Amino acid sequence: MAEKEKEYGNTLNLPKTSFQMKANLPVKEVKILEYWDQNDIYNKGVAQNEGREKFILHDGPPYANGYLHLGTALNKVLKDIIIRYKRFSGYHTPYIPGWDTHGMPIEFKVIETLGEKAKEMSKAEIRVKCREYAEKFIEIQKEGFIRLGVFGNWKDPYLTLDPGFEAKELEIFGDIYENGYIFRGLKPVYWSTATETALAEAEIEYYDVTSPSIYVRMEANKDLTDKLEFDGPAWVVIWTTTPWTLPANLAIAFHPDFVYGLFKTPRGNLILAKDLAARAFGEMGIKEYELIKEFPGTLLENTTYKHTYLDKTGLIILGTFVTAEEGTGTVHSAPGHGQEDYVACLRYGLPVFSPMDNKGRLTEEAGRFAGLYYDDANREIIKYLTETGHILQVKEITHSYPHDWRSKKPVVFRATEQWFIQVEGSGLRDKLLKTLDDVQFIPAWGRNRIGSMLETRPDWCISRQRIWGVPIPVFYNEESGEEIYNRDILNHVVGIVRAEGTNAWWTRTAEELIGEENLVKYGLKGKKIRKDANILDVWFDSGSSHAAVLENPRWPDQRRPADMYLEGSDQHRGWFQTSFINSVASRGDTPFRSILTHGFVVDEKGIKFSKSLGNAVDPYEVIKVYGADILRLWTASADYREDIRVSDNILKNVVESYRRIRNTARYILGNIGDFDATVHSVPYAEMEEIDRWALLKLEILKKYVTENYDKYEFYNLFQAIHYFAGVDMSAFYLDIIKDRLYTEGKDSRLRRSAQTAMTKILTTLCKMIAPVLSFTAEEIWSMLPESAKEKESVHLTDWYKPEAEYLDKELEAKWEKIIKVRKEVNKLLEKARQGEGKIIGNSLDAKVYLFTQDEGWKTFLSANEELLKTVFIVSQLALTAEKDETYTEGEELKGLFVKAARAGGDKCPRCWKYSDEIGSDKDYPALCPRCAAVLKAGKPL
Repeated sequence: MAEKEKEYGNTLNLPKTSFQMKANLPVKEVKILEYWDQNDIYNKGVAQNEGREKFILHDGPPYANGYLHLGTALNKVLKDIIIRYKRFSGYHTPYIPGWDTHGMPIEFKVIETLGEKAKEMSKAEIRVKCREYAEKFIEIQKEGFIRLGVFGNWKDPYLTLDPGFEAKELEIFGDIYENGYIFRGLKPVYWSTATETALAEAEIEYYDVTSPSIYVRMEANKDLTDKLEFDGPAWVVIWTTTPWTLPANLAIAFHPDFVYGLFKTPRGNLILAKDLAARAFGEMGIKEYELIKEFPGTLLENTTYKHTYLDKTGLIILGTFVTAEEGTGTVHSAPGHGQEDYVACLRYGLPVFSPMDNKGRLTEEAGRFAGLYYDDANREIIKYLTETGHILQVKEITHSYPHDWRSKKPVVFRATEQWFIQVEGSGLRDKLLKTLDDVQFIPAWGRNRIGSMLETRPDWCISRQRIWGVPIPVFYNEESGEEIYNRDILNHVVGIVRAEGTNAWWTRTAEELIGEENLVKYGLKGKKIRKDANILDVWFDSGSSHAAVLENPRWPDQRRPADMYLEGSDQHRGWFQTSFINSVASRGDTPFRSILTHGFVVDEKGIKFSKSLGNAVDPYEVIKVYGADILRLWTASADYREDIRVSDNILKNVVESYRRIRNTARYILGNIGDFDATVHSVPYAEMEEIDRWALLKLEILKKYVTENYDKYEFYNLFQAIHYFAGVDMSAFYLDIIKDRLYTEGKDSRLRRSAQTAMTKILTTLCKMIAPVLSFTAEEIWSMLPESAKEKESVHLTDWYKPEAEYLDKELEAKWEKIIKVRKEVNKLLEKARQGEGKIIGNSLDAKVYLFTQDEGWKTFLSANEELLKTVFIVSQLALTAEKDETYTEGEELKGLFVKAARAGGDKCPRCWKYSDEIGSDKDYPALCPRCAAVLKAGKPL
């Protein structure tokens, strides 16, 4: 038999393909990248949809100071998936990638590298080094993004250091200034003493710190005790975790609606909120106290007290920001060191007092503590106030505190002369909140998140005390201190910057930047003029891209507003928000129609990546080991709305999912190599029923996949594709039609029907996976018969069209019943293979018996007997009128009884089916009648 099988094996239509089971993606992907580049596939794809509706996904610029990490990779792949799908769907999708290139991290790294040499260099020379540093990492990151398979205009990306971008940014500053939203003022801002610059809200992270917690008493002046009609000394008790701000104390805030008490205690007559007294006294260790008098907070407004050690008088003010959650219900207020303090004290005409220098050291105005770094001042102030009897209790507490997200050092609130975009009291906040209604958020909760931030955000401090950035285009009259700004002067500066870049601000004189004509026109000739020494916040840089890129004639196929901004969820307080403020303040509208956000990448246990834990996954290593398509599939298969987990185990599971899709494609490719769609296609009505069922399943999948691409829910669609490939196709359809493909005549309608279905399935599947598995889809496409390819690359094709003809409800219902019966039969066949005696080796060794008393099922089984035999992949099938104890009742189909036995007759060496008619054809005495007929037709391979 073995020799005969070998002899007849040559007559079978066995699969042939060079599409390998082993993907070897790290090698193949590089070749595909070369093919895309050499054949200009990205630009061809953009060009062929020119004139159609645009879809503009505006790239949030990554910072050009390091290698790619997995979060950046995930972000770029998500963008690429969406853009590729939109192009498939017929949209014009030019994608301009970009980089954020200015700012402190680069400047610090350059100065650190230069060492002592930096002291001998001019600011302009250091800026040149900063530019070189940024350009180095732009190229490194660009290579990484291209290796990920991200399509885009890599030859002409946008860079915030480009002169054209910088010039447009200066114009936007002018637009916002002239709209009345920019002002210069002394206000408390986040200040990094480590880097000696102001910070934006988006540059702040919160970490737990341990701080001193102190209760301090401040002596009431006579006007205060007179208000209380109290004849004797009294003390107002405050609580603070920042003793270093006490030198800047100018006021104590009471809540206008709280009830306060004057209490007699062993530590003096103390004033604090009545409802907080018991807890506060408990923390102070005061066990005996007596309420002398209670009164409303409003009673003491505008009365005074003595500073703890400076020769100053403090003012009692009212403020609704005072809470009853902790402390004493009275708040020590230093307007130079707190936003709420600043606002409250301003209403009472108190000055903005901040006795601290750029390095965080207290100045001479702080008196005896001058020269101390603020953290050291904490200890000395506590020591002194304890000695003078002002401290009632000291302990340490752990609490959340703002830190500089670059240096990771704690920041301080410090009043400095800065430039601001006025959000509060200018009408801008209302415009922002109203304009936000024009934006779609994905997920929807993003609307509330950014909305709540805008409702409470303070004025945006847009100035920084650095050199690597875009200068604030304002001048000053040195003699009068007058601020010099107007559009004519700005336009002259912009013209120079557009030609030379912003280095001109440091290499040219103020007079050159203003221009001779403007000096004369505005009476500045001969005046001593200086340039503003600040640069714009880098968030203002990137936030200007809505105009610097989307309005730029350099990229004429862009437009604003963009259809989508897509970044991590942290950008609600970062780029999304700063772009939005920038756009509404300068243009009056939103820069984006929709915002899509994703979570952070974490390890298998949900823990954030950290160097100390060593749990980070390197995208370069993933690509090196598995290939970029595995990283892309991981991106698509995870629910990006939450934090996204990754580990080697998770990636291995992704690899297994990938293999199922790849193996399905490989099997189909092996069986359609001789198929010419223009010649061999079988009309739908003439196809075999199971082939029509396969197209029905494909049509259902097509609709589901398209819907989920449209909703950006890739994790849903890929589960469906995986199920279709692994279960509907490989484990069912392809398994069943194998006999027909291999044994029927090469040009028979039966075989061509299966090939017609398989070709439609694979070309459609190839398009489905192409936005995600971009490399593998291209590899599959290259292996398809030429007649099946509509374009040279799958990434130039159109999305598949719906084919309603395939949605046959009767066919679907019928095959649902067939599948249920097959499931029961397969369970029994598996027992026959594995059980005692091992009745069969494979399903073709079997004869299956079916029995039921249900008339409906009887009719159904009888009408489909031959089809069921094919579906079960058995040699023989019998529908019996009675059963015995050897039958097994179905687990899910009660009333259906199944029996498996070894098939009768002899085994055909060609198709491996058993038959009682082996030898009935004298020309082929070893074969079954079907195989003999195929060979007699003379059309085997």
